[in-house]
Amino acid sequence: MTPTLQSYIAGRWIGREPAQSLRSAVNGRPVAATHAEAIDFGEALHHARTVGLPALMALDFQERAQRLKALAKYLTERKEALYAVSAHTGATRADGWIDIEGGSGTLFAYAGIGSNELPSGNVLHEGPAMPLGKKGGFAGTHILVPRGGVAVHINAFNFPIWGLLEKFAPSFLAGMPCIGKPASATSYLTEAAMRLIVESGLVPEGALQLVIGGTGDLLDRLDGADMVTFTGSADTAARLRVHPNLVRQSVPFNAEADSLNCAILADDVDPGDEEFELFVKEVAREMTVKAGQKCTAIRRAIVPRRHLGAVAAALKARLTKTVVGDPAVDGVRMGALASHAQLADVAERVAQLRQGTELVCGGGEGFAPLGEGTADGAFFAPTLLCCHRPLATDAVHDLEAFGPVSTLMPYDGLDEALALARRGKGSLVGTLVTKSPAIAAQAIPRLAAWHGRFLVLDREAAAESTGHGSPLPVLKHGGPGRAGGGEELGGIRAVKHYLQRTAVQGSPTMLAAVTGEHVRGARLVETEVHPFRRYFEDLQIGESLLTHRRTVGEADLVAFGGISGDYFYMHFDEIAAKESPFGKRIAHGYFVLSAAAGLFVSPAPGPVLANYGLDTLRFVKPVGIGDTIRARLTAKRKTDRHKRDDKGVGQGVVAWDVEVTNQHGELVASYDILTLVAKRG
Repeated sequence: MTPTLQSYIAGRWIGREPAQSLRSAVNGRPVAATHAEAIDFGEALHHARTVGLPALMALDFQERAQRLKALAKYLTERKEALYAVSAHTGATRADGWIDIEGGSGTLFAYAGIGSNELPSGNVLHEGPAMPLGKKGGFAGTHILVPRGGVAVHINAFNFPIWGLLEKFAPSFLAGMPCIGKPASATSYLTEAAMRLIVESGLVPEGALQLVIGGTGDLLDRLDGADMVTFTGSADTAARLRVHPNLVRQSVPFNAEADSLNCAILADDVDPGDEEFELFVKEVAREMTVKAGQKCTAIRRAIVPRRHLGAVAAALKARLTKTVVGDPAVDGVRMGALASHAQLADVAERVAQLRQGTELVCGGGEGFAPLGEGTADGAFFAPTLLCCHRPLATDAVHDLEAFGPVSTLMPYDGLDEALALARRGKGSLVGTLVTKSPAIAAQAIPRLAAWHGRFLVLDREAAAESTGHGSPLPVLKHGGPGRAGGGEELGGIRAVKHYLQRTAVQGSPTMLAAVTGEHVRGARLVETEVHPFRRYFEDLQIGESLLTHRRTVGEADLVAFGGISGDYFYMHFDEIAAKESPFGKRIAHGYFVLSAAAGLFVSPAPGPVLANYGLDTLRFVKPVGIGDTIRARLTAKRKTDRHKRDDKGVGQGVVAWDVEVTNQHGELVASYDILTLVAKRG
């Protein structure tokens, strides 16, 4: 019996009566059905706001990062169950790896980003604070806080798991409950992943809900605290962007739309070069991975006219060797399109494209995918077209066949190649294959205006390249124009996308209280206990030490130069130093840094375990022989990463603000020190 998929709404699974039948892409047999029951989206939003949001706010950035890491492990341990379901989408094991383990990998990545870059608490200080008055009593800064709304994520059919998780991870970190809506064609795989997520118990109730089927009146019910993200066709993105309620309520809308991405073979590459083979391999791979059903796939291969025949022959040879069929059959390298509706759409688009192009290979004649029942599957042969007059043919720059289809386009001169790339009217990604840094330096700045990401591929990068079509958690995914004009991923940028940025003005003391970070000029906490003697739990933000003084002598410069090997003339050449802008010999900047450490460090064993870095180091004024320095050390920020060492002792991270001043009270050096500090427990 064909199962009926269920939505997960308001803490329960909804759906018993079948509606739309969903067929296997491999053999056409029914796999599942969407449910007929209508969803009460008012209830879904109420549940997200009254149950999901408080549950997320009961955790801080660091705790949510830990949940993401645990969920990534949980899903990875159960990945084989997802691979079994993924086979119905026509995906090979390699295709499934991108979707399934790529999804878990994105959770791992954002767990790391949250742990390393976000504070404890739910206020992210986007400093530094800026003085707004002359006496230091009035300042301003920016904070980022959870929006207090709901994120609606509408996803495409091609990545049923990754599509859900790459949007969920940053919004969860940001403390924003989500409602995920996968495309119906492959929603049975998303539902399988959602069941594991609910089963894990790691995501607080109401933080993630799942919609199988249509969105009904969901968008009509959103308000200005909410957000919508969309992945899919440019036409659908355009319609959703002007939804009356989204416009009326100023609901932020982010679109990542399919685009006519290109790969350019530079004219400095010849057949026989390693880069030539890299270009052919990259185009062929992007045509066949996921059967070309990637929003980042190469749709236009732009090559020097003198190499058109060689590129066409090499691509044809590689593509005709691609074994297509049921991914369960040994040797199969390309599976089916995700659905029969997709098959019909690709066939129609190819027929339109062929009116202005020449067929190089593919076309369906004699095409017989391997495997039992595949005649009833959604298979399409890898199809390579060639447009001899691409500047005069609009269709190849406007129509996208969302499958294993690409078009060769010859060019004469770099300017013409760049003009062809721009004809895509905005793309998610492009690739330039070249041996010449000069060509890359000339082309990429011009191409960047029309692309969200660009891969420069040569033999040096090839060994480690993740490829043209692989969005990475740490890099922006999105593009201008036709590609939707939005941004996803990009490391911490994606988390900030789900937070509200607000400027705050007030006294430094008030700003410190609001941000949870010490702000220079704020009231200090000075006690008889050295701050380095405090355990993590006991240390107060603003707890400070003003050190004794030290006068810098010539012997210090000589000794430091001997130890470091730094004999720069400004430290040792009296005549040259007098002729410099400083007019005298000055101390090494790193001597000042070291001397300051000697002033504020508490040398005996204690809670401070290790110093693992400096941030924002600036040498503001020179320190000369005879100058007297002192340092102020202040606890700036505490981050509890919920980690323990090998002995089970808990530890947190403390950032210390250091100000080094001279005998006139002038700032000569400024920086943050990062330390690991033990907990009492």
